Amino acid sequence: MDYSPIFTKKHNKKSNLIKTPAKNLLLPDSIFIRKIYRLQEIRTLTSDTYVLRFDRNDMVFRAGQHITLGIPGNNQVREYSVYSTEHDKSLEVLVKEVENGLVSKQLRKLLPGELLEVDGPFGYFTIDKNHFGRKFFFIGTGTGIAPYRSITGTYPDLNYTILHGVRNANEGYESQMYPSDRYILCTSRDNGGQFRGRVTDYLKENPLDSDTLVYLCGNCDMIYDVYDLLTSRGFPSGNIKTEVYF
Repeated sequence: MDYSPIFTKKHNKKSNLIKTPAKNLLLPDSIFIRKIYRLQEIRTLTSDTYVLRFDRNDMVFRAGQHITLGIPGNNQVREYSVYSTEHDKSLEVLVKEVENGLVSKQLRKLLPGELLEVDGPFGYFTIDKNHFGRKFFFIGTGTGIAPYRSITGTYPDLNYTILHGVRNANEGYESQMYPSDRYILCTSRDNGGQFRGRVTDYLKENPLDSDTLVYLCGNCDMIYDVYDLLTSRGFPSGNIKTEVYF
């Protein structure tokens, strides 16, 4: 199963974190009007993770949004957060090849010049311009780092910290893109990061100020665990925004 982002605007109970079903479904052409984009390159990051770069075709999006992506003639599509910034001339998405996945394997076999079907952008995992003066804490696991690359690249003057949870340090995808004092790599299986343990372990040792705006992007277990941890300590749920990847 490929990871598919789902946005939940607000939740008060754990059971309400996920409002809609996973989106790695067979979607009939009548639902979306997809456009054709041309692949420019595939940039390999690890043995199972890569970046697709393709023509932007004048797409207008907000940093933090996602798109649907597939191959022309194949009704199988997946949703991927936009990895590039609002100012880049091309579009990029960060993809993890899933062992039993379909689309992630097909996309990796494409050659430069071949075509993609794209629809979007979608979603509200974005920055409210009225909050530009606030402190942001971006928490992501695995490829859940993708929307933060778009957000921080688009708004480099934000007061932000990124907490990136991975198993091994080589999964700190292109971490050199972020200022070293704004990026914290949490590794659960080796000592190659700035912190050994899960993101919840880091938060237990480093509590957040209650006026911080927290963004959560990654697998649903992490979302549940961080949400429960923060709210159990009195952190206001209205300051938490989520994007769940299955």
